Amino acid sequence: MSETIILALPKGRILAELGGLLARAGIVPAADYTEEDSRRLRFPTSDPLLDVVRVRPFDVATFVAHGAAQIGICGADVLMEFDDAEIYAPLDLGIGRCRVSIAESEHRDAAENPAQWSRVSVATKYPNIARRHFAARGVQAEIVHLNGAMELAPSLGLAQLIVDLVQTGSTLKANGLVETEVIAPVTSRLIVNRTALKTRPEAIGAWIERFRIALEAPAP
Repeated sequence: MSETIILALPKGRILAELGGLLARAGIVPAADYTEEDSRRLRFPTSDPLLDVVRVRPFDVATFVAHGAAQIGICGADVLMEFDDAEIYAPLDLGIGRCRVSIAESEHRDAAENPAQWSRVSVATKYPNIARRHFAARGVQAEIVHLNGAMELAPSLGLAQLIVDLVQTGSTLKANGLVETEVIAPVTSRLIVNRTALKTRPEAIGAWIERFRIALEAPAP
C-alpha cells in the first residue's frame, strides 16, 4: 500500500494566495486549511494519498529537508536563508511576490557614508542572507536576530539597518524607514525532499507535473 504524501503549506499571506493553484492541481482539503484560528494543523484532501499540513513558513523548509513532508511551498527568501542541500526547488509558482531589502532610518546623518562602513549592525530574521550580502562587500554584519518588529530597531538604537521582506513599502514608511537596496526578489517555490524524489520518483514526480500543469492552466 502506498504511503501518504505530506504537502507542507505556509501560514499567512502565501496560503491565502494558493487556493486557485491548489484547486487547479486537484488538491481540495477536506476542511478549511486557510482558517488561521483553527487549532488543526493536518488536513486530509480529496486525494486519499495526500495530506496537507499548515506550518510557519520557515518550518516548511525544515519539514521538507528532514523528510517529514515530501513536498512543500515556501518563499525563495526561506530557501536563501535555509540553504539545505536536501531541498530541491523545481518550480517557481510566481505568487507571493515581494523582495528581501535593506532599509534604514530616513533621518540617518547625511554625513555618514554607508559605502565606507567596515562594520554595521543589522536587525533581521535573515542572519545568513544579511551576513553573506555584507561579507561580499567586505563589511562585517553584527546581527540582531528578531522575528518581528524589525522596523523599530533603527529608531530605538538597536541596529543601524534592517534586512526584511518588503511588499509595498508602506510599513517601512509608517515607521520612518526608507528602502535603500533590494538584495533579492522573492516568489514562492514548490520544494521537494531529494531523498523522497529518489525513492518515490513516480509519486513525487507526478505531483511536480500536476503543479506544472496547474501553473500553465488559465485561472478561472
